[in-house]
Amino acid sequence: MKAIQWIISALVAVVIIAAAVGGGVYFTRLKSIHSIRKLTDYEDYNLYRMDIDYAYDLDRLIDRGITDNQSMINAILAEALPYLPIHMKAPNFGCSAFCTQGTDGHTLMGRNYDFKNDTSAMLVYCTPKDGYASVAFAALDNINANTPDASMAKKLATLTAPFICLDGMNEKGVSIAVLTLDSDPTYQQTGKPMIATTLAIRLVLDRAATTAEAVELLSKYDMFASSGRDYHFYITDASGDGRVLEYDCNDPARPLTVTPSRSVTNFFVMYKDNVLPNQRNGVYGHGRERYDAIEEILDANAGSIDREIAWQALQAASQAPNPQDVTSNTQWSILYDNTALTAEAVIRRDWNTKTSYNLVSNVAVTDVG
Repeated sequence: MKAIQWIISALVAVVIIAAAVGGGVYFTRLKSIHSIRKLTDYEDYNLYRMDIDYAYDLDRLIDRGITDNQSMINAILAEALPYLPIHMKAPNFGCSAFCTQGTDGHTLMGRNYDFKNDTSAMLVYCTPKDGYASVAFAALDNINANTPDASMAKKLATLTAPFICLDGMNEKGVSIAVLTLDSDPTYQQTGKPMIATTLAIRLVLDRAATTAEAVELLSKYDMFASSGRDYHFYITDASGDGRVLEYDCNDPARPLTVTPSRSVTNFFVMYKDNVLPNQRNGVYGHGRERYDAIEEILDANAGSIDREIAWQALQAASQAPNPQDVTSNTQWSILYDNTALTAEAVIRRDWNTKTSYNLVSNVAVTDVG
């Protein structure tokens, strides 16, 4: 305990020194930390919120050079926590997602984040100077901060939150989610600047006004799939343009491919015909049964889909814990409204307790049913 207290005291001292010597580098970072609020009241894992007030530079972060997990982590820490020795591990991501239009004409994007390790979540609000305002979700277990208000060290770690988000929506109505695959990790080397998985999410949220713009943005970078796993992205916009961005597992160069799709889970949508439900399908992935469950509900309610139906689809695709399956154990479910710029979130399958969020007002309210 004394050792932990010493470490925390040392970190606080470094912050004070850096703020003084660095011309106030940590003033807005400490303001960001002060914004942390707990939104739910569960015993172990909860939903928190945080407003990012410090001015990060995404281009500067990428320009530091990303070639592997450690260089990715080093670049994130150098941008979020200059001068401080904070540890972070690279995250993994499971999940299901879909896009549909409700009877009110609003475009809805539903997303389950599935991962075997329980985690608290952070609702992260960003307003970059030269980008779009956004809300996104980060898994706090990935930065050893499941109780971010427990110590200064954990609070400081949350400053990396903009760069570790796993899904989100921006003020233009673009939403994005990352989902894991079973193929070898993508590692493109075409001479373009390299970007890692979660940095791609931040890039899209900050700079894309449509799905088409998001595709164009990501095509300018080589992709490094972090954490020793492969991934694909699901991107939608206010018009309902939902596309899956994948790096072709059947081509050694792993070129970026784009496939329009209403739903997506943990298999290559471009090779959907090679994937059977309730089994692993080699390099092509798994989770066809969850995809089919979502599609069945959306098809059965064609013409009358509303938020309730969308939530039924999320529940149908949710998963109970299974220590043997990295993509089990739904940690959060979220329904983004790309038209109204709102979101509803549920933590760890407690369907009766929803947190509602409005991106325009930046207000979050939890309703315990």
